[in-house]
Amino acid sequence: MAAVETGESRSHARTGKKRKKKRRTNIRIDMTPMVDVAFLLLTFFMLTTVFSKPQTMEINLPHEETTVDLAESNLMTLRIDSTGTIYWNMGTEPPKMIAFKDLRPLLLERNRINPKLITLLKVDRAGTYNMMVNIMDELNLADITRFSLAPMLPADKDLLKKAAGA
Repeated sequence: MAAVETGESRSHARTGKKRKKKRRTNIRIDMTPMVDVAFLLLTFFMLTTVFSKPQTMEINLPHEETTVDLAESNLMTLRIDSTGTIYWNMGTEPPKMIAFKDLRPLLLERNRINPKLITLLKVDRAGTYNMMVNIMDELNLADITRFSLAPMLPADKDLLKKAAGA
């Protein structure tokens, strides 16, 4: 562990002679136990740490481009423009603006009214990826498992301009 070496012989200590110069004591510390404890703690924390699982959502994609015939009463469209404003509509109704905080109650209500509801999500390319993820999280929290992602077309942007101006 640790040792103190004084550097004087025992014969001088017994005779009582005075030393002319006081010698410096040498201290030697054995570092082996400290290294052992460091590796023990390192392995303990490595083995007991819970690894976080990545938070992902499974999305089933079609193998090829397909068309699906669908009643307009079963289709709810969510459009998000480049500023993050959310518009929603059912079927061919004109889009209405909705705040993000009001989106989940709307989704829950519409899903309760129509269990066959399919949600179409259109996000502007100029928008952020975070906006799309937030909307998909809201869909997941509202237990809406049937939704589609589609690109926002120029006709959708014109429709949003009319809805914002009204």
